[in-house]
Amino acid sequence: MVNWITDWKMKITGFNRNIRMFMLANVLIQIGMGVFMVMYNLYIKELGLSEVVNGKVISYMSLATAIVLIPAGFLSDRVGRKWSIAVGTLLTASTLFYRSVVVSEEPIVIAAFFTGLFMAIVQVSGVPFLAENSKASERMHLFSIHFSVVTIASVIGSLGGGVLADVLEFGFGMNAVDAIRWALLAGATIFTIGIVPLLKLKPKMVSEDAKREAAINLPSQDSSFKINVRIIVLFAIAQLLIGIGSGLVIPYLNLYFANRFDASSAFIGLVLSLGSAMTAVAMLIGPMLVKKVGKVNALVLFQLGSLPFLFLTAFTTSVWLASAGFLMRQALMNAGNPIQSAIAMEVVHDKYKGLANSVNQMVFNIGWAVMGPVSAWLVTTYGSYWGYAYAFSITGFLYILSSSYFYIAFGRRKHIL
Repeated sequence: MVNWITDWKMKITGFNRNIRMFMLANVLIQIGMGVFMVMYNLYIKELGLSEVVNGKVISYMSLATAIVLIPAGFLSDRVGRKWSIAVGTLLTASTLFYRSVVVSEEPIVIAAFFTGLFMAIVQVSGVPFLAENSKASERMHLFSIHFSVVTIASVIGSLGGGVLADVLEFGFGMNAVDAIRWALLAGATIFTIGIVPLLKLKPKMVSEDAKREAAINLPSQDSSFKINVRIIVLFAIAQLLIGIGSGLVIPYLNLYFANRFDASSAFIGLVLSLGSAMTAVAMLIGPMLVKKVGKVNALVLFQLGSLPFLFLTAFTTSVWLASAGFLMRQALMNAGNPIQSAIAMEVVHDKYKGLANSVNQMVFNIGWAVMGPVSAWLVTTYGSYWGYAYAFSITGFLYILSSSYFYIAFGRRKHIL
């Protein structure tokens, strides 16, 4: 344990200034966005608007993200990561402030669309920026700590927004709408402060030796558009399968606990928060497995290792076993995310890293969007037990298919084993 902590300390202190500034910015951005993730649907509810408006907000944000991800990837590759991230953050911040004060349906929905549009520009540039400012030898640890920190920051924002709104309402006597509005404005302010570290980013700081170390161990013609697009498509197929599978169950986990076990909101919130915390820890453990078995094997083992817990959650009638199954599945499945990002950034040429990241995110979002109605139909048709059992089982089958496909497609590439 001591060696593990010492190893992580050495890795983190070894990151260059660009990476440290970027991670600080992401902490602030994710805290601010975390407030909105939890509080904005409550804001809409307190305004007296129908639940349909919440659905529109989610749908329009997802639609905007899907529309702009590919162009945003090209833009990021063309104009550079720093200005794509900084400008995207500034534009997103403006929409958050506007959404915090607007009170009628149409502008709420339109503003949500633009939030999804501008935030996609920020998201698509992050992983390529980290890859371009790091050495290949430190990239696995870098992605793990980055994903972990982002997860923790989002949880802090989610919990902090709720606490602030409650303090303002019950401690200072504000009405519910004003209390939530001030919490949202606080979240938007923290999000905006994230621009400051972004403006301190310098041109790529990696030395020529580091660039050679990070270069793909493939023939020089692999910088061609055709070959890189082929690799991107291979990744996208695996990501689409994961997106379709997770889209069946992950957005509805709160409803799963509520419908099958009649769990309270407080219990559901606690379980989901613990899931995020365990995910952050699992992401930090990931590099240890990578050292032993390699990146591709580690990713496949994490994904397949999550399956018994997924099926446990599908068929159990005990809320405690369901909670344990959810926590373990969440941690193991998501622990592979930094590994997959590291692999993608190694096999795709620098010129196409933004495109690769945007395509992966786009197909994942498509999977979520497509499977939403399917999951609702299963539960409506077969009830809260068999409906969720079928949904979770289909997800498990898709995870097996994706893991097998990924190993066949990339497991024989020796430079990433």
